[in-house]
Amino acid sequence: MIPIKQFLNKIKYSGKFNPKDITLYYYDRFLKKLIKIDYENIKLEENFIIINDSQIPLHRIYEIRNKNIIIWKRELKEKDYK
Repeated sequence: MIPIKQFLNKIKYSGKFNPKDITLYYYDRFLKKLIKIDYENIKLEENFIIINDSQIPLHRIYEIRNKNIIIWKRELKEKDYK
């Protein structure tokens, strides 16, 4: 599996994807559920994505979809949601 940061850069620079079609899902430990965000609304910095002045660590991203088709996925493990 390609690392998440490399995959996000591939979306940004390859020209193979339309950013408007991309959605990310990250696990919110407080809400205990996956949260959907649009790729267009994020800013990638080091090991975080920035959205609405919040930093989300890249290891919290579990799924990326292109037009609702999963194109990258990390398994959500029990330790992640405890």
